Amino acid sequence: MTTPYPLNWGAARARARGPVVTSPAPDRNAIGVHAGGYAVYGGLSVATGALAAEHHADYTDTQPMVQIGPFPQWSDPGRIVTFDPFGHRVVQDFGAEIAAGLNLRPTIAVTTGQLAIPEIATALFRRDLQADGRILSRQGDISVTKISIDPVWHLPGIARRLGLDEGVMRQALVDQSGGMYPDLVARPDLPLFLPPIGGTSVYLFGDPARLGQARTQVTCRMHDECNGSDVFGSDLCTCRPYLIHGIEECIRGAQQGGVGIIVYNRKEGRALGEVVKYLVYNARKRASGGDLPGEYFTHTHQVAGVDDMRLQELSTDVLHWLGVTRVAHWVSMSNLKRDAVLQSGIAIDRQVEIPHDRIAPNARVEISAKIGAGYEGTFGRTG
Repeated sequence: MTTPYPLNWGAARARARGPVVTSPAPDRNAIGVHAGGYAVYGGLSVATGALAAEHHADYTDTQPMVQIGPFPQWSDPGRIVTFDPFGHRVVQDFGAEIAAGLNLRPTIAVTTGQLAIPEIATALFRRDLQADGRILSRQGDISVTKISIDPVWHLPGIARRLGLDEGVMRQALVDQSGGMYPDLVARPDLPLFLPPIGGTSVYLFGDPARLGQARTQVTCRMHDECNGSDVFGSDLCTCRPYLIHGIEECIRGAQQGGVGIIVYNRKEGRALGEVVKYLVYNARKRASGGDLPGEYFTHTHQVAGVDDMRLQELSTDVLHWLGVTRVAHWVSMSNLKRDAVLQSGIAIDRQVEIPHDRIAPNARVEISAKIGAGYEGTFGRTG
């Protein structure tokens, strides 16, 4: 089958690459719908009459607040395969098509704002951080660029990245989703898939115009969602403390003329889900020998059948999208994330572990287990 909207993935310009056209367009070149994780709510809103099925958004004044890219990595078809690098420029690049009624929507939004985080205000009060009036105010407010990214998978690129046969991968996606998207198998001619999963949030500290410059020192933390800790402050893991530590390091780096990057991926419970995570908590708490580091991943495997489904090989695209070729300060202990970044061609100068005084007593089982499994850190080691 052919489509009037062919794709040239990896083209240097959006119009040469082609638009991402999804349902309900009959001549679509992508499987799925925009904001797939929320599509059910959209369907219910249409059913109740709250939303008109034929609604077309008015994108007046919605363009990015700051310029991101383009960078050379955008025109390397293997560097970015999990989202559309031109997703924030859809209105700019395809305005005529949108005005004509084509169902094109931005998959990336870029805005600016401020963060008010209690731990940062405390660090400022203790003089662990210094206000500069630009990055960090005297009240502890942090000025940032905020970016939201919805996934747009280039299926041939995903398959190559993971070393899979594309047909086998498509079939597995259909089988494991209860046949939700049969076009994955029925329409092998369609290379794009907008999966119904959480996307990525990015927070930039410092001047985004310095991205992509060889002399710019980049500080980065790539953080995978942990709602219980990040939002509600659970002390069973180090997620929020490490996230806050990453933000502190990003502030310092930006104040020294660099750029800080926090990448926040919606992959709750190592992409196993929150229900599975809590079931594992119960198994740990009821273990006959107690909650031990050596059994940490055993309990996870017992419930989920696998330790981790995040596929960190797919997590590096956002750094390439931001023009990053070297990270001066990598705020992470994860060997999996580090190796994925290095294998993607991005250098890391220094890996920064979480300070020991940030680790709550109840989180020591988790951090010890992860270090035993390959995380880079000194907690629990002697000699």
